[in-house]
Amino acid sequence: MSFQGWPDEALEFYEGLEADNSRAYWQAHKAIYEASVLRPMQELLSDLEPYYGETKIFRPYRDVRFSHDKSLYKTAIMAIIGPGYVRFSADGLAAGSGRHEMAGEQLTKYREAVGADAAGSALEELIADLRKQDIEVQGTAPLKTAPRGYAADHPRIELLRFKGLYAWKEWPVEPWLGTAAVRQVIAGFLTATGPLSDWLAKHVGP
Repeated sequence: MSFQGWPDEALEFYEGLEADNSRAYWQAHKAIYEASVLRPMQELLSDLEPYYGETKIFRPYRDVRFSHDKSLYKTAIMAIIGPGYVRFSADGLAAGSGRHEMAGEQLTKYREAVGADAAGSALEELIADLRKQDIEVQGTAPLKTAPRGYAADHPRIELLRFKGLYAWKEWPVEPWLGTAAVRQVIAGFLTATGPLSDWLAKHVGP
């Protein structure tokens, strides 16, 4: 079946889970999760996978072994769609694309590309274009100073200081989340952020 949106029961499920993150609640409402939360996500991914690439839904269970937060279940359903990411929760819908964290070699490649005139200027233009479309581009774990080997007054010093770079957009709860319009919204985000994903794939790698 083609994606038709998330019903109100999906929002109610996550509102309840936020209030009672217990095995008892999960077991009592598991059928609602599967029918009203998981199945719509599966349908959305099935619709978009032919156009944007391989998909994956994350497990709903939290790994609490090394966490102070011992909540058993994630209060959102999250999935990968090609180079992008989508999340649905009681707060609404969100989508992202990029590299939230870069490994050492990836980070070196990223900074070399940002530091280069052609590649760095192209990235600045991509970011400016996304922001004109009301899509935020954010960096993670910024250094307090310039990375080694780069001048503090480099024209792209802010980008050079980041250890990750990604596009992000959120949509609050509105009636259209319960309709097929979600598919077009997520497709639009993935298309708009495609050039950023391509830049990162070319200069940073997989």
